[in-house]
Amino acid sequence: MKLGPTAYTDTFCRDHLPPQDEWPDLPQDGFDYPDYLNCAVELTDRMVERGFGDHTALIGNGRRRTYKELTDWTNRLARTLVENYGVKPGNRILIRSPNNPAMVACWLAATKAGAVVVNTMPMLRAGELAKIVDKAEITLALCDTRIKDEIIACAKDSRFLKQVVGFDGTANHDAELDRVALDKQVRFEAVKTGRDDVALLGFTSGTTGVPKATMHFHRDILIIADGYAKEILGVTPDDVFVGSPPLAFTFGLGGLAVFPLRFGAAATLLENATPPNMVEIIETYYATISFTAPSAYRAMMKAMDEGANLSSLRIAVSAGETLPAPVYEEWTQKTGKPILDGIGATEMLHIFITNRLDDRMPGVTGRPVTGYEAKIVDDQMNEIPRGTIGKLAVRGPTGCRYLSDERQREYVRDGWNLTGDAFIQDEDGRFRFAARADDMILSSGYNIAGPEVEAALLAHDLVLECAVIGAADEERGQIVEAHVVLVEGASADDETARLLQEHVKAVIAPYKYPRSVKFVTTLPKTQTGKIQRFRLRDEQG
Repeated sequence: MKLGPTAYTDTFCRDHLPPQDEWPDLPQDGFDYPDYLNCAVELTDRMVERGFGDHTALIGNGRRRTYKELTDWTNRLARTLVENYGVKPGNRILIRSPNNPAMVACWLAATKAGAVVVNTMPMLRAGELAKIVDKAEITLALCDTRIKDEIIACAKDSRFLKQVVGFDGTANHDAELDRVALDKQVRFEAVKTGRDDVALLGFTSGTTGVPKATMHFHRDILIIADGYAKEILGVTPDDVFVGSPPLAFTFGLGGLAVFPLRFGAAATLLENATPPNMVEIIETYYATISFTAPSAYRAMMKAMDEGANLSSLRIAVSAGETLPAPVYEEWTQKTGKPILDGIGATEMLHIFITNRLDDRMPGVTGRPVTGYEAKIVDDQMNEIPRGTIGKLAVRGPTGCRYLSDERQREYVRDGWNLTGDAFIQDEDGRFRFAARADDMILSSGYNIAGPEVEAALLAHDLVLECAVIGAADEERGQIVEAHVVLVEGASADDETARLLQEHVKAVIAPYKYPRSVKFVTTLPKTQTGKIQRFRLRDEQG
């Protein structure tokens, strides 16, 4: 496809798109946007123009903000970024924060200023942040002041990151960015970005080695709302969204920001939106749509007492990992509310196959969202008979474009996106998840790379060798399990296991730590010395 006009003076992103012959097919039927489009303007200023100024946009930190207040807030911040921090169209800006209204405001403001935003998880450590900064050549980071230490440590050794500016995630406006922005005018002429300008770099979670950055245009941000959210969720201005996935994940950004703001609904952004708290949050805010992973729905049901009142809830959306049939059945029976399984990918931006309110069943992922098509193929990309396990191939209005990455040719073949999942298509055309096709560990909706955990363990003096695999777990789907060979003289006991677990938590994001540590004397290897992780998995049965 021919790229439209660009507003970017910093052409880094367009320069580092993959060659067009490596792109997936991107049929745009039904999605017609003007050549110039700024998605942040569409989600704020344009909503005020459409009469939603007095409607609640964001809920969090003890207050509600209207669309007019959000528009003014983001315009002040955008003006600050341009006038005080020299942001130029096309510059990359990293945002580091827990889920809260201030993070959404910073994302929207940076987008209005013409920046390409990289939202990051608050649990990432300096070394993990450095890989992202280097890959995207990020010069400016906006950070919630409560978690600034790791990004400051990253900046000290970075070739690219020159400025770390703090904002107040508690909304007391008691940080540098907030103080400067308070004196700015509430009107801002947003950068006239092209619909094909990159708006967002989504880094895939758990990638081994150099992280993969997925590139999403301004029109892509709106497509996921005008497609999935409109067709499947039927969002109205009366809806109230809640959820636990981080905004740094495109699943969370779509479900907790893009979808509600596109339709004049309210987004509840609470840092305490952990699974056990979700029931109370739904009750308190009369939430109508929830977004989280299957493991979180299991935790919600455990925390649910007989007096729980979920009467306001219209739809529970489940993604991040496959929704087991028993969880679907228990949720439906216990709450009487529909739960919709779906599969998305950072590469595709959001959900592309899903159940529907009038077409859903346990153990089934569903059918493609309108505009997408899917098929099951073999290694040669030949479509295989229904009822046979194969590779999931999908194409539609969004698709994979990695930033400067040879792995583009692995993900996209013959115009189709290969998600790395094994699926079955049944005789009725519905798609059913079979297994992950790679060695990623999928735990509570997080993708975790075993080699990264191994590297963290090997940095400890007591570890001689180790291999990390995913072990089946009823609560989380999988857990990280480490098979560890200790140095001579070290004690293979619970205290050593706890010591290694705490070490991993300190080196990489804590959610990646091995919940199971097994001490062994040797690891299975090939004749060339390569560890055979599949044999460890086979031993589990």
